[in-house]
Amino acid sequence: MHTHPDHSHHPETVGRMLWLATGLTVVYAVVEAGVGWWAGSLALVADAGHMVNDAAALTLAAIAAWLARRPASARHSYGFGRAEFLAAMANSLALLILVAWIAVSAVQRLHNPQPVIGEAVSLAAAAGLAINLLVAWLLSRGARNLNTRAALLHVLGDLLGSVAALLSGIVIAFTGWTPVDPLLSLGISALIVVSSLRLLREALHGLMEGTPFNLAPEEVGRALATASGVASVHDLHIWSVASEQVMLSAHLVVRDLRQWETVLNACHALLAERFGIQHVTLQPEPETRTVHWLKVRAEAATPHSSLENHDA
Repeated sequence: MHTHPDHSHHPETVGRMLWLATGLTVVYAVVEAGVGWWAGSLALVADAGHMVNDAAALTLAAIAAWLARRPASARHSYGFGRAEFLAAMANSLALLILVAWIAVSAVQRLHNPQPVIGEAVSLAAAAGLAINLLVAWLLSRGARNLNTRAALLHVLGDLLGSVAALLSGIVIAFTGWTPVDPLLSLGISALIVVSSLRLLREALHGLMEGTPFNLAPEEVGRALATASGVASVHDLHIWSVASEQVMLSAHLVVRDLRQWETVLNACHALLAERFGIQHVTLQPEPETRTVHWLKVRAEAATPHSSLENHDA
């Protein structure tokens, strides 16, 4: 049995980028809310509320990144990497709630249009677009795990909101047609819902210890079963402790236990090079002791059924 430690990608840098992005978002949210109140623009005030929601999401992501850097302990032997899944789930749910509020507000504005100073909306939205582009660039420089993707999704949603506010401000300034603002908001909300649901699905899948979507258990099992010296594979489990920390455990039926160290090294190299899995626990079993019950187990067509190597 052997285990390889996980190697994270610049977690301190990710944390710093998240805190910097949070600071920029909070500062602009205050400015935008003031301009929106002065210009009588519900769109800008709503966008400022969206920015505050983004700041909360970024703060949650930064806290999760800090927790993920904490070392393992006797009580938490895998560390705190799963905080990424919790933060991603909370952020995606918050974004869905926000989108629902925007949709309701947009429908209300279609029924009861409000006067808006288009020029002020356009200038404030342009500044917001620049801030959101800067924040998105900061987040994209770090590791692209599930947690930072959730934070980036919030920022991209607000970036689209700034684009919509900018376009609506220009249209209102030149034509006076105010329904353009809620119509654009509804279209952008639909796009955000799709991404949020996808992110929520990934977060829940990770919390339920599902096999990462980019890995097929059957393919991994077949690869292990074809390794030299391996007769078959069973009790194969693949799960994630964090979005970039994949774990694998399996029982290998070995033809000659005296060659176990050679077989083990070959399997570790295969899993790391072909599938990017480095945290691996493999249990050897002698072939003579397991032949009978492996034949019985092979009748069950499940992902964890025995996978045999027929190249004797």
